[in-house]
Amino acid sequence: MEGAVIVPTSGARGTARPATTNPQPPDKTNHPLRVAIVGGGPGGLYAAALLKRLDPSREVTVWERNAPNDTFGFGVVLSDETLGGIEHADPVVYEALQKHFIRWDDIDIVHRGTRHTSGGHGFAALGRKRLLEVLHERCRTLGIDLRFRAEAPYPAWLAETYDLVIAADGVHSTTREAYSHVFRPHVATHHCRYIWLAADFAFDAFRFEIAETEHGVMQLHGYPYASDASTVIIEMHEAVWQAAGFADLDDHESVERCSKIFSEALGGRPLRSNKSAWTTFRTVVNERWSHGNVVLLGDAAHTAHFSIGSGTKLAVEDALALAACLEEQPTLERALEAYEEERRPVVASTQRAARASLEWFENIARYLDQPPRQFAFNLLTRSRRVTHDNLRLRDAHFTESVEREFGCPPGTPPMFTPFRLRGLTLRNRVVVSPMDMYSAVDGVPGDFHLVHLGARALGGAALVMTEMVCVSAEGRITPGCTGLYTGKQAESWKRITEFVHAQAPGTAIGVQLGHSGRKGSTKLMWEGMDEPLEDGNWPLVAASPMPYKPQSQTPRELTRAQLTDIREQFTAAAWRAARAGFDLLELHCAHGYLLSGFLSPLTNHRTDVYGGTLAKRLRFPLEVFDAVRGVWPEERPMTVRISATDWAEGGTSGEQAVAIARAFAAHGADAIDVSTGQVVAEERPEFGRSYQTPYADRIRHETGIPVIAVGAISSWDDVNSLILAGRTDLCALARPHLYDPHWTLHAAAEQGYDGPGVVWPAPYRAGSRRPQAGRTDAPKPRLTLGT
Repeated sequence: MEGAVIVPTSGARGTARPATTNPQPPDKTNHPLRVAIVGGGPGGLYAAALLKRLDPSREVTVWERNAPNDTFGFGVVLSDETLGGIEHADPVVYEALQKHFIRWDDIDIVHRGTRHTSGGHGFAALGRKRLLEVLHERCRTLGIDLRFRAEAPYPAWLAETYDLVIAADGVHSTTREAYSHVFRPHVATHHCRYIWLAADFAFDAFRFEIAETEHGVMQLHGYPYASDASTVIIEMHEAVWQAAGFADLDDHESVERCSKIFSEALGGRPLRSNKSAWTTFRTVVNERWSHGNVVLLGDAAHTAHFSIGSGTKLAVEDALALAACLEEQPTLERALEAYEEERRPVVASTQRAARASLEWFENIARYLDQPPRQFAFNLLTRSRRVTHDNLRLRDAHFTESVEREFGCPPGTPPMFTPFRLRGLTLRNRVVVSPMDMYSAVDGVPGDFHLVHLGARALGGAALVMTEMVCVSAEGRITPGCTGLYTGKQAESWKRITEFVHAQAPGTAIGVQLGHSGRKGSTKLMWEGMDEPLEDGNWPLVAASPMPYKPQSQTPRELTRAQLTDIREQFTAAAWRAARAGFDLLELHCAHGYLLSGFLSPLTNHRTDVYGGTLAKRLRFPLEVFDAVRGVWPEERPMTVRISATDWAEGGTSGEQAVAIARAFAAHGADAIDVSTGQVVAEERPEFGRSYQTPYADRIRHETGIPVIAVGAISSWDDVNSLILAGRTDLCALARPHLYDPHWTLHAAAEQGYDGPGVVWPAPYRAGSRRPQAGRTDAPKPRLTLGT
């Protein structure tokens, strides 16, 4: 349900002012006594009940434009965490809800006629109408003024008349829009169409059903919310929806069509509608959640895709946090700040998970050819909230069946299964990602590099990568970068590879070759990242004469003769790398360095055969790759690191990233190391846990090329989950290996694994058991009010 706002006419309430009037909190800002709530959905009603319980003298008024029994959904799913918060804050509401919950543990995934069931998930659901009835009764008992079929007064009038205004008026919040210049909402519309329906029987599990039709893939999401009723959501990509002709059907015809498509899942029974309509999901994000004494709550503040069942949960948790902050803080201003500080990171995390889930379903056709159990595991772990480890705890039998199908030996976590690249067999799936150390003198790696790379080689990873090793003095990023353009440098590298091979047998060491391009001649990272040197500069070259930053040096556009020279520099460096004993070579075509600068349309403005179309932009990087492959030993693999997106408008697209990967694979690349960004200074990355993995996932599934995933992969559980779901073949971790050089050994110890996928050096075996840790107490409930 959503509230709406209108302008009150002149009279007892006074004359309305424009919506842009700044809300002015009344004098008693420390304890709001008069509270207006716009929107009578679960979040608004629960906030009303909590605030009235905290202070029975409060005057709380709720405006809801619809009738009490109007609701446009069917079932609501609440987590145990949310229910626990309700139980502690209002046992009366909790007990009333408990009487109506339908509980179940299983998730069924039906794909190509085969059903896979995973248990132990613990769901609780009830009808949305029943939830509202419970909250209506609680509000009436507490003496809250519920005004149904009533348009809320104008926001400016509410703000001046009441101590606190809570805008719980949904995704289309008119309160939010009235102050959009302050809240600054960002609304993203996505690519799938969906419709909320119901069936008059109860599924015995949360059910995902995949239908492959002549028009494309459609999916059913279904779950019980009563002993004789289930929510059913039908979803499909916009292109499939259009091709199937749903745009030309009325509501009744749409419902009948969906019933026929999913007749097997429904047992031949019909679906029903309640003013249901096809719609596209909109993700709402606000830069601010409060303005004066007006605060946003629930969908008015944020939305998260229904596929992780989060809307009502977030709204109820918002209400809990807001009530607690109003009780704890000395002023209303500070309470609203504390509310946003508490909830924003939680909501952001949920929205990242919801976005991952949403995009998985948007691209579900990508995964249909996976082995059946792997497909099911991939679906279950799509949001990254469910992982290999907690799924194993919930349902060990299901997880073990997925592992067997994947090829894990008994008792072997996915991350410790071997992987072969050309003539090199890696004993596990962990890579120490290239990390610039900026600690060389004249390009020569010294004792620091021996200890740095040697320690990580002893730490259990299958492959340890060097930092970007530069192919010329002019191709360095900083004066502290290593190189492979002199014999002395090559001998120093040989010392390191020999140490790794002798002291960490079975561990491979790879070299990453690159040229800084327009991002060179800068200070050491800790002195000023990407900042130009104050003296001692060297001239820069690039695909086009464009400085990286306004204050950066402008590079010269490379001539044909210079391109030939640089290609030969790469070839000479690769020859030295082979003689130095490296097991794998990676060509650095990412992060805005020289070869990356040719690939991106934002940095390549050439008009010759090396610029323009993607095929032309690929020409020089492929020439370099071919030259390097020509001198690199046949049995040793080569990989290529790319930036799969520039995180900037007009940059490399997902389709182009796939095409770039295909081109390098066609020329002999054994795997693509999929990174993102750092191509242009004005980028706007969307950071988050394993945030770059979807790009690797797409390339792997659309091309069949092995990939290395990078970017905020920080736990062994993430590695296991990504590998087993088939989103990547190898995982490269950087910062975790700075924090813990023995990250992989410790991952084995924490999982109780002692097999061929990881080998403890003999002097370290005494540390192969995880040390005992002290007890930690669980957090206290957010708000406890008693009965």
